[in-house]
Amino acid sequence: MATLKEFEESLREHGMLMALALLERLRDRDRAVRTIKPARRLTGQKMTPELARAILDMHASTGMTQQEIAFKVGVNQGRVNEVIKRGKWLNDDPHAPEAIARDKAKARLRGEPSGQRTVAKPSVKSSARRPKTAAPPRRQSPQGQLVFGDL
Repeated sequence: MATLKEFEESLREHGMLMALALLERLRDRDRAVRTIKPARRLTGQKMTPELARAILDMHASTGMTQQEIAFKVGVNQGRVNEVIKRGKWLNDDPHAPEAIARDKAKARLRGEPSGQRTVAKPSVKSSARRPKTAAPPRRQSPQGQLVFGDL
């Protein structure tokens, strides 16, 4: 299958200037009616306790799915699931696990050190590791046969 560019080159080689002019007129017509469509992906809202309560209210009072609620509210569907299933984001506690994770992610994006690992762990050589204890041998059954032992 030839590309449009190859098709144009072939028309030029054969001297078909009228076909090239027609092709250019079609292109101009297409450009005139072409519109810029808005992006399909929306930026999500920041999760707040008020938004979480609104999600729970919509979940309880309407028959909407999580996906529909997420679209209506403007957040990720995973966030809606977290609110409904685990009750996350319902309080404004700065020590809540999701708030700590959010703050760490924001610090990471800003390029700040996380402050958790200040001392580097010493590397452990493979020869200095503790030897693994051998697991007890498994009882093997014949391949392809069922064993009905202790029924």
